[in-house]
Amino acid sequence: MSWHSFRPYVSVAARRRKAESAAKKMASKSGRVLSPVHLSGRVIAITFWGKAWCDNLESYSDYANRLPRGRTYVRNGSVIDLQISTGQVRALVQGSELYKIAIDFRALPPKPWEAFKNRCSGKITNLLDLLQGRLSKEILADMTSRDTGLFPGPKEIDLDCSCPDWADMCKHVAAVLYGVGARLDDKPDLFFTLRGVDMQELITAASVTATTPLAQSGAPDSALAGEDLSQIFGVEIEAAPAASPVKTPRVRKAPAAKSVKSSKAKKAVAKASTSPARAARASKTRSV
Repeated sequence: MSWHSFRPYVSVAARRRKAESAAKKMASKSGRVLSPVHLSGRVIAITFWGKAWCDNLESYSDYANRLPRGRTYVRNGSVIDLQISTGQVRALVQGSELYKIAIDFRALPPKPWEAFKNRCSGKITNLLDLLQGRLSKEILADMTSRDTGLFPGPKEIDLDCSCPDWADMCKHVAAVLYGVGARLDDKPDLFFTLRGVDMQELITAASVTATTPLAQSGAPDSALAGEDLSQIFGVEIEAAPAASPVKTPRVRKAPAAKSVKSSKAKKAVAKASTSPARAARASKTRSV
């Protein structure tokens, strides 16, 4: 192959300027609201959903030799528009020309989705924790499993690009797939949109579990026995105040009744208390 077959090198800065110019022209010409992929640095994704999406792509050998060029393109700002809807991605990538990309995702089959919901039943109780990936290691591992997880495999993805490259996974398509990972950093709910499932069903399954007759019967839950409920449910739970001991009212005793004695009674008592010896002396004195 002669050197004439290779296109001249274009710097990163030049590609970025070209992409920005193309985006502005298209927006002004068609009135279409574009949603470009902008990265703050060289890292494509930083959240659980974004990183897990990119890791899933890179785990398949089918994509291995095409993904590096895609990373370069998305970092250069070449993805000037990326729209995500139920089961599909539509994008525009500025290369040597402006290319249209269409990626379709097959919906997650009902049986695997129901099986996943059953495995997670009662374990995902907060929508914010789900979207931020703040779940147990077991659930996260289940989500990202290549066999039973939620992320799509190559057989579930149909790729198309308007460029002349014969490969389905061209660098423009790879850039868009990485762009999806970057977009999930900001809008993780779009993952469930792509897979055609309702993420709210995971929360509903937890609510149903919590309202079963066994849970309502008041029977002690051995799984929660001795656990810190504040850590499990992520809320501050104040301990119930200890019951104060019941004070027994003090009964005041009525003062003892004072016996009222007359003066005569007092004299009688005094006489009665006189000893026999004193009485004898008094009698002898009177006789003399």
